[in-house]
Amino acid sequence: MLKGRLGLETARIPHADRHGLLWLSRGALSVRDGTLEFTTAGDGDLGAGVHAIPFQGVSMLLLGPGSTVSHDALRLCARHGTALAAVGMDGVRSYTAPPLIPDRSGLARRQARVWADAEGARLSIARRMYAWRLGEVLPHRDIAVLRGIEGARVKETYRLQARTFGIEWKGRRYDRAAPDSADPPNQALNHAASAIEAAAAIAVSATATIPQLGFIHEDPGQSFVLDIADLFRDRITVPVAFRSVKAWRDDDRTPLERSTRREAGRTLRREKVIPAMIDRIKELFGDADDGSDGA
Repeated sequence: MLKGRLGLETARIPHADRHGLLWLSRGALSVRDGTLEFTTAGDGDLGAGVHAIPFQGVSMLLLGPGSTVSHDALRLCARHGTALAAVGMDGVRSYTAPPLIPDRSGLARRQARVWADAEGARLSIARRMYAWRLGEVLPHRDIAVLRGIEGARVKETYRLQARTFGIEWKGRRYDRAAPDSADPPNQALNHAASAIEAAAAIAVSATATIPQLGFIHEDPGQSFVLDIADLFRDRITVPVAFRSVKAWRDDDRTPLERSTRREAGRTLRREKVIPAMIDRIKELFGDADDGSDGA
């Protein structure tokens, strides 16, 4: 890019001042005259036509189904630190998020610092996450005990939600070797969980935190993503699953997986789940964009 062209060389906006996420689908992302534009036939809130993209004021572009992106667009996003991710409709899948380097490292450094303090700060973060989920601060400081209490609460949540939607519930059962062999409620729970985990992956990518460093989950490569997704299990994941089973039972022309994915997408949008996840991540480690961490 020519130096100073369109003022872009000197107008870079730190992520601290950007306005979150921009959703694009059913169109082509390209560059014209040195700026980013999206050409679409129209989808959802975005009307048909050519739209200029204020990429310097956006932290992350989310490309939904039916989208293409040009080499020039990738180059321009990389030059200005604008992250780009390919996602499912309404964020129910997260296919790829190029590891573009953010302009601040405060949240990631705070995450790493508290994670490294296994008996102190790491446990405190885990207890805080359980308090958010369970609605109370538990006195226990043993992670195994906390997991046991959580497990009992989750079982009760399944039972209550099944009763609310009039769904027969025989308990949580899942065979990884044969996932389609599960009954409809268990299949819907699997599909809903995948959708909410995708939303959490978007939130983790948007905040440039470290997916491997979880506080409740430990072994998976997406441990922190699973931690964040679990914060929304009772309020989002489980109701989406049982609501989807009820709708599918009333009209089974749409496969259960697709019905659950669509219901999850509608819920993510309506409840603004991904922004809420981002806010939770910032609350966990303190908003590192305030400059107090020396970044």
